[in-house]
Amino acid sequence: MGGRPHVRPPEDGVELTGADLARVDWWGAELEGVTFTRCRFDDADLTELVTRRCVFDSCVLTGVRMSGSRHRGSAFLSCRFDRARLMDVVWEGCKLTGSHFPGATLRPLTSTDSDWSWTSLRGVDLSGSDLSGQRFREADLTDADLRESDLTGADLDRARMQGVRLRGTDLRGAGTEAWPWRGLDLTGVRLDLAQAVQVAAAHGALVEG
Repeated sequence: MGGRPHVRPPEDGVELTGADLARVDWWGAELEGVTFTRCRFDDADLTELVTRRCVFDSCVLTGVRMSGSRHRGSAFLSCRFDRARLMDVVWEGCKLTGSHFPGATLRPLTSTDSDWSWTSLRGVDLSGSDLSGQRFREADLTDADLRESDLTGADLDRARMQGVRLRGTDLRGAGTEAWPWRGLDLTGVRLDLAQAVQVAAAHGALVEG
């Protein structure tokens, strides 16, 4: 099915609820202060979209094309990005809390000062990504590929890490509370002293000062 170029991007500050925006062609559009609540963007072309301080709340973006898009201070809350194409996306000061990314392509990406807490990133390939300082608290990273990634200073407390691939990842300074250390392959992983103590304790060692 073709696109819907007749559906134009909304004006700045507009609030839309329950809108059917499937297959819209908003290539290169710029949105500022727009709020979308429970809207559908199935198979939409949002390539090189620019958003500033926009909110997407409980929206469906299945199959959306968002490669090369840039988002500053925007929020994507409890959204579905099933099979979304998100290559070369820039997330700057964004909130993606509670969103799901099954089958999505996320790399390469640029993420600075963004919050990915409570997201589902199961099986997603984020290898080689700079995710330093980002927030992934209680995110589901089951079976995700984080090899050779920079996670220094990231908040990964209580993240679900079963089956995650970490070879060569830099975790120094990252929050790793409640991690299943015994089930992780830590080959080539860079740890700080506090994390090394956690690993030792998880394997039954008695660590004494």
